[in-house]
Amino acid sequence: MRTIVVTGAGTGIGRAIALRLAAGGAQLALMARQVDRLEITATAIRGAGGTASVHGCDIRDPAQVDIAFAAAARTHGPLYGLVANSGIGGPNEAGPEDRFSDLVQTNLVGTYHCLRAAQAHLAPGPDARHLVVISSILGRFGVPGYTGYCASKTALLGLVRALSLEVADQAILVNAICPGWVDTDMAWEGIDGMATGMGLSREEAHKLAMEAVPLGRMSTPDEVAGTVAWLISEAGSSVTGQGIDVNAGAWMG
Repeated sequence: MRTIVVTGAGTGIGRAIALRLAAGGAQLALMARQVDRLEITATAIRGAGGTASVHGCDIRDPAQVDIAFAAAARTHGPLYGLVANSGIGGPNEAGPEDRFSDLVQTNLVGTYHCLRAAQAHLAPGPDARHLVVISSILGRFGVPGYTGYCASKTALLGLVRALSLEVADQAILVNAICPGWVDTDMAWEGIDGMATGMGLSREEAHKLAMEAVPLGRMSTPDEVAGTVAWLISEAGSSVTGQGIDVNAGAWMG
């Protein structure tokens, strides 16, 4: 049974990914700051006959990350893969309350800590091992007021490309997923922010946002999870260094 770490597995996309991979036979090591949410995901996995462990850590702290990944490897054995999903969203603006540093430290630097920690505990080859990063459609273009989020998610794509070349000779595959609007709490917080800023109702803001999406709807967490499951399957064994867009057509590049 192959072990996969999923960070940020307590809610939204991360929870959907963990449940999907567990249903496919993987044993899961779940990581995040809020352990209570992870326990809900772990309970669901165990209730369906799967195996899951819970490890609390703040990915901004490399010491906590190293401890959590070492514990996961002790519990389950060497790792087959990592889905680095943990991150924070929202706007930032210049001034004493600017969130830029926290956004970059969490989304970029924290993800880097997780990638390196996972690398240290990966199972030996020759089978492919997988490192998957959850980036964003905002890694493809800029949005006013989101300098921190856009910068961090764009930087993840550069990180993925460089690391994929660094570890290719070890049969370690490194890729990113770039979701667009996904039906999660984070997305609805963005819709609410639009509504407040534009003087619209939530429903009006949602309608306006979906007008820029060719399929006219948000993606679902399960759709993103399905893409991740494909990517780390045998069918994805020749894919590395890529940013894969799951956004209902909102970005075509």
